[in-house]
Amino acid sequence: MEDTNLLLTYLVTLLGLLSVAAVLVIRQVFKTRRVEGTLNRLQSKLSKEKGSAQEYYELGSLLLDKKLYSQAVIQLKQALKLLTEEESEQAALISNALGYAYFAQEQYDLAIRQYKEALDIAPTYVTALNNLGHSYERKQLTAQALESYELSLQYDPDNKTAKRRAESLRKRLAPAGQE
Repeated sequence: MEDTNLLLTYLVTLLGLLSVAAVLVIRQVFKTRRVEGTLNRLQSKLSKEKGSAQEYYELGSLLLDKKLYSQAVIQLKQALKLLTEEESEQAALISNALGYAYFAQEQYDLAIRQYKEALDIAPTYVTALNNLGHSYERKQLTAQALESYELSLQYDPDNKTAKRRAESLRKRLAPAGQE
């Protein structure tokens, strides 16, 4: 009897785990289909007619997610060109995304320029500050990177990324014996 209960417990547990796995897989399939559908719709529309800045930004973002960085750059540049006065607040988001596309291609100078443009529009944009710091780090510009992270922490004192990176950079910049 005890063996039957143990076997039944294992079987119920296995079925429960398989059910959870099935639900997660099905959710992922639907999400992927939705993203692919949006991607195909936008690519098809924008290849036939001129779209809005928001549509080019959305397409560029989807291409970033798919790690198609050079294609994303084209779409994000087009989004910036098409921004209207009413949409100018989106310029910081688009510039940041464009900076990320350049960063991912190891074009750090171009990334830095885009992050700075985003910050010219929205000086308290913490994500752009962190991204700028990361780009400076990749270029071995430790002091500038630290400055970016510290500025990020002024606007968002609980920013984990900026805290961790700033602490690491401070240790690296500290004179020997002061750690």
